[in-house]
Order: sequence, then structure tokens, then C-alpha cells
Amino acid sequence: MKLFLSVIFLGCFLTAAAQSDDLLLARQYAASGEKDKASQIYQKLFKQDNEAYFKAYCNSLVSLKKLDEAENLTKKMAKKHPENVDYAITLGSIYTEKGDTPKAETVYKEILRNLPADEAQISTIANQFYQAGNTEYTIKVFLQGRAILHNEQLFSIPLVSMYRFRREKLQMAAEYLNILTANPDYLYQAQNNIASQFEGPVDYDSFRSLLLDKIQKNPQAIVFTQLLTWQYLQQKDYDLALNQVIALSKRQKDNGEQVFQLCQTFVGNEAYDTAIRGYDFIITKGKEQEYYIPSRIELLNTKNLKVTSGKYKQQDLTGLEKDYQDLLTEFGRNSNTAFAMQKLARLQAFKLHKTIEAEKLLEQAVLIQGIRPNLLADCKMDLGDVYLLNNQPWEATLLYSQVEYAFPNTNIAQEAKYRNARLAYFTGDFNYAKAQLFILKAATSQLIANDALNLSLLITDNTAFDSTGNALKMYARADFLIYKEQTDRAMITLDSINRVYPGNSLADDILMAKARIFIQQKQYADAILPLQKIVDEHPTELWADDAIFMMADLYANHLNNNAKAQTLYQKIITDYPSSLWISEARKKFRALRGDQLPGS
Repeated sequence: MKLFLSVIFLGCFLTAAAQSDDLLLARQYAASGEKDKASQIYQKLFKQDNEAYFKAYCNSLVSLKKLDEAENLTKKMAKKHPENVDYAITLGSIYTEKGDTPKAETVYKEILRNLPADEAQISTIANQFYQAGNTEYTIKVFLQGRAILHNEQLFSIPLVSMYRFRREKLQMAAEYLNILTANPDYLYQAQNNIASQFEGPVDYDSFRSLLLDKIQKNPQAIVFTQLLTWQYLQQKDYDLALNQVIALSKRQKDNGEQVFQLCQTFVGNEAYDTAIRGYDFIITKGKEQEYYIPSRIELLNTKNLKVTSGKYKQQDLTGLEKDYQDLLTEFGRNSNTAFAMQKLARLQAFKLHKTIEAEKLLEQAVLIQGIRPNLLADCKMDLGDVYLLNNQPWEATLLYSQVEYAFPNTNIAQEAKYRNARLAYFTGDFNYAKAQLFILKAATSQLIANDALNLSLLITDNTAFDSTGNALKMYARADFLIYKEQTDRAMITLDSINRVYPGNSLADDILMAKARIFIQQKQYADAILPLQKIVDEHPTELWADDAIFMMADLYANHLNNNAKAQTLYQKIITDYPSSLWISEARKKFRALRGDQLPGS
């Protein structure tokens, strides 16, 4: 008996091994394009073990266009196993391959009509359609299954995958709304996938209609309000986004955390006015709230950014000055508020031209006990700047040097060295300035290295054929007036250079200086003219790529011409690949093109 069983086992083993070898050989034939040989082996395997190799044999017949044989084979198997829908799906695929779409539709609709009222079986049938490459009926099976089981929440996750695969964007988004009704934790995934599929305002507008309808039906579901806020952010409707979050904050009577976080997003997108409104809302909640002090600080920082970005009106300056003074009155002048003293002093010195008040305020700040070392260094360097404005260059250079020696081998030391070099340039000591700038060209801070390189080249280029540097000294005086924001005097000085020193080599530098003046005066359209002249007449000179980048920024942020800005960012990428602006130009170009960037 044992011998008999052993013989049977050995026979089965040898048969299985032979089939495995045949299957491998058939696959090799198919891969090499010898479809007839592959089909013959599949036929042999099918006859040996009828059902196991049906799929492979049938597919081989279809690949050889032996569609009648494939149809007859499949009909026999379907008749033998009427409960197995897979055979009917295969038959429908063969009809489609033959070009007989009505017959295929008849088969598929019959499957839909006879779907069992069982969730697992419906999923299996949908998967069989998917394996056959028929995503249309995969979706129809899931939707019919919902109707049979009277549950609109079923099958949302596989439907999302199907709609995403077929790029049916709104259907995919609608399924995410279904999922979020019961599973708010899917919010982040929904945002990512919707953002990756949507292509512009039309998609988002259509989605907003779906979302608003969902909110009306589920007014207590916070997740939909969060998604609507996100949708407004995608379309840069910042005020509407803030309105949503403020309304939610009032409804929940919370501490304003969500508004605070959203305001930081606004600041990152330079939507300063909207951020200011959000911080003001948190502040009105009262001093006892945990986000009161952070909001007071961020409100001032945001207003400061608005001013330094040039997007301000004159009354914004005096308003910001009062806000800083109110903060210092409320919390005192100490190590915790020294940052406000520093920013107030810069505002007074460079925007309000109250240089004496700024000097006194910074002199108080540097004497405060317990101030953070980095902040102390910033205050000392700013005090040096104010001394320079107040015609005390020796006091300025002393403070810059103190900071440089106190923070060796750091970005702070490099910044202090650069300010010393810039002071020497302003005062006409070009040799000392060049010596300092030569060291700074290898600075770890890219911004300092860039500024040092530009200033070094400016000095070198314009003293090469004029050892006295007289024309450059006059230009440096104009540059200092621009630094002090005395733009009218600066423009007069610039216009005088060619008359006093004809034949100088400062043509592109003068154009750049005039462009900076126009920008300071918010005459943005006027700034385009000298910048364009640099690009047209001096395309290989020092300021060419800077001029293109500046024009792109002006068109994007002040002249409402994103198409022109995009063209200019593209020009930097293609024509100036070694420019220090290349990385920023790529980022801004992609943003204008509508690419989805990280963190948006």
C-alpha cells in the first residue's frame, strides 16, 4: 500500500514538474514573439489540467486573433460554471476584441442585473472586471452594488482609485467627500490627490459647488469647512479662507490656534493684509488667551514684512510705529521685547527718517541684560548702520568690528565684515573694501557671497582704467543716498556722473541704481525702463541677470502681468544657467505655471 501511494505521489510530482517546465517554456516563447509555439504549449497544459490554464490558453488565442476559437472555448467554460462571472467577463472582452460592442454590453449588463446582494462578492466581481482591464464596468459594479445594498458609503476607497486612474477628477473628489463624512482622517490624503489631479480654476470651481452642497447637508462636519478653507487657499482666495476659519473659531469658541496657523500660511504667500486681519481677530479674544502674545508679536512682524516688501502706504508706517510703541509700553523694555526695539529703530531710521530717535533706542537695547547673543549682534550692527546715517562712520566701523570678532567663523561675522566693506565703499576707500570683499566671496551665506561678489566686481571694473576712481566715488555717494532713501538727491547725483566724468564705465550701474530708486518710490512701471535697457544694451554685464529677475518680480507682484513674469523667469533659466538667481527663478516659474509646490 505504501509503495502504491509513493508511486502515485511520485507521478503527481513529476507531472507538476513537467507542467512547470512547459509553462516556463511557453512564457519564453511568448516573450520572444513566437506566439504559435506558446499557444500550443498552453493548449497542451489546458487539456492536461482543464481549468487551471484556461486564462493563459484563451489569452494566447486572442493574441493570435483566433477569436472564434477563444469564444467557443469561453462559452463552454461559462456553461460548465455558470456561477463564475469571470468567464462571462472574458467572453465580453472577446466580443469587444471582435468589434461586437453590443454583444459585449449585453453580457456585462446581464452581470450587473444579477449582482448578488453581498458586499464581498460584489468586490470580487469588480476586481475581476479590473483584472480584465475594464475599469468602466469595475466602477459600474461598485455603483450598482451600492444601490443593491442601499449604502452610499460603500466602495468609496476603490472608487477613488478607479476615478483617479481614469482621470475623472470631479468623481474622484466626490468620492473623497463620501469618505470624509465618516473618516475625517483622510483629509490630508484627499487634499494631496485632489491637488495632483486638478488643473485650474474650472476644476476648483466645480469642486466648490460639490463641497458647499455637502456642507449644507452636514453643517456640523468640521472636516468640510477645513476642506473648503484649503480649496480657497489653492485658488489664493485668502480672505474667503480666513472668513471660513474665523467663523469656525467663533462656532467652536476655541483659542484661535487654527486662525494663527492659517495666518502663518498667509504670510508665507505674502498675503499680509489678510494675515493682519487674522492676528487682529485673535488679539480681540483677550489677553488671557494663550495666542494673545504670539499674535501681538506676529502682527508686528507681518506689518514689518509688508513695509519692507514695499507693499505699504504712508499711513502704514506711522501705524506700525505706534504698534511697536504700544507693545513696549505694555510689556516694558527688556530682554523679551528687545526684538521690538530693534525693529522699531530700523523703521524709524530707514522709513520715517527719525535717525536720532533710532540711535537712542538702539543704544538702550544693546545695554539690556540677558538679551540673546544673536539679537545683541543684530542690534549692534543696526546701531552701526544708524551711526553711518548720522555721519559717524568711525563709530559704525567700531561696532561692526566688535560683532565680527565676537562671532568668529559664523554668518553673523560675515555680515559684519560685509557691512564694514560697504562702509569703506561708501566713503571711497576702495582698496580696503576690495580686501574685505575678496574674503567674503567664499562666504557660507549665499546672499552675502552674492552681494560681496557684485560689489567687488563693481569696484574692480570701474577702477581698472581709472586709478583715481573719481567717477566711482561719485557713484558711491549716490549709492549711499539711495541707502539712506534720499532718492531725489541720489537721482541728481547719478545724472551728474556722465557730465562730470564723460566716458566712464558705469552705464549699466547707473541704470541699475535708477531702477532701485524708482522701486523705492513705488514707480514700478518706470523701473522697467532702465532694467530693460540693461538687458538690451549690457546683456553680458554684471547686472543683466539681476535686471531680468527684478523685472519678473515687478511684473508678478506690482504690474499684474504674470505671463510676462513667467517669460522672464524662463529667460534666466535658459540664458543665465550660472546665475545665483537660478534656483529662485525655477521656483517662481513653476509657481506661475501652476505646478503644485511642497507645502502649498
